[in-house]
Amino acid sequence: MARPDELTFDEILDTAAQLIRLGTREVTLIGGEAYLHPNLVDVVRFLSTGGIRVTMQTGGRGFTLAMAKELKAAGMSAIGVSVDGPPDAHNTLRNAPGSQQAALQALDNARQAGLIITANSQVNELNAGLLKETAAVLKEHGVRIWRCQMTVPMGRAADRPEWILRPWRMLQVIDTLAEIQVYYAEQANAAGQKSNEMFNVLISNNLGYYGPHEVLLRSNPGGNARWWQGCQAGTFTLGIESDGTIKACPSLPTAPYVGGNVRDLSIEEIWENAPELQFVRSRTTQELWGFCKSCEYAETCMAGCSFTTHCTLGKRGNNPFCYHRAHTLKQQGKRETIVRVERAAGDPYDFGRFEIREEAWVDPAEPVDRKQADT
Repeated sequence: MARPDELTFDEILDTAAQLIRLGTREVTLIGGEAYLHPNLVDVVRFLSTGGIRVTMQTGGRGFTLAMAKELKAAGMSAIGVSVDGPPDAHNTLRNAPGSQQAALQALDNARQAGLIITANSQVNELNAGLLKETAAVLKEHGVRIWRCQMTVPMGRAADRPEWILRPWRMLQVIDTLAEIQVYYAEQANAAGQKSNEMFNVLISNNLGYYGPHEVLLRSNPGGNARWWQGCQAGTFTLGIESDGTIKACPSLPTAPYVGGNVRDLSIEEIWENAPELQFVRSRTTQELWGFCKSCEYAETCMAGCSFTTHCTLGKRGNNPFCYHRAHTLKQQGKRETIVRVERAAGDPYDFGRFEIREEAWVDPAEPVDRKQADT
């Protein structure tokens, strides 16, 4: 359902024109479902004609071949489809029977239309043990890049703490993704494939951090080595919501991070002057607390993904979802879990609050009582 105060078509084009003038290199259209907007094709054409690379992220339900061809003709370059594991896990997470099959069909439609196709998966307790199966399905459907991120306790997930990845599970998840990356790289090399033809696993902003696989899982094949350099909100990215609200990153919770609205100020003015868009540019390690404050990577990492920490702990500066941290604690015979202490308010895209609890390390093969997710 559309918001009652969404930007008009003329306001969208004016916003797009501002992005073009500012030298924006890429715009990713997300939702909801961006393809439901009646003027989507015109917006894609306007942006692409202005020299911007246009992509879209979608759940894929109702994304037809005809739609894919029309968007390709308008200048869209690539589409990313959310596939959160095998049918049971995906359909439960999306609360939509049949949505996993629809997502795979959307990938097939986009590929047939000539679009570059990627896939995104949120990793959580429902699908963390199914990563290899998920990779095999995506590879079969022609996906080039598989981006993985952790489910954050926001929106529907805020009310299901048992879904959220336990911090120490980061070790298993990242190790498994590295195994998948190496496996498909070896297959590609044996087949004589070029680097840009390989199935590539990439971890997003809230997975990983300085473990042994950091470069492997953040670098494109054949590209320069990359590792986590800190949150990019308001430095290389911004998010514009359908009602014109501007944030430093589209994933950030809206209420604490509104920098302004395109109906009131230009994007340039908001970018240059709004404190809510400048927190990454201006912050120091004084913001850090807990384990992250004394971490050897503190000055570069700055506690990882701002969106994840705020929606989990109610503020930035300390991130239990970290490979380096989990590994360090394991060596000390300890691990961390999170416990919900405040429920979400019940509003769209809301979040509650969790606390970090430390406990003795337990072999992951032993059963764990997930009732501990709440006090």
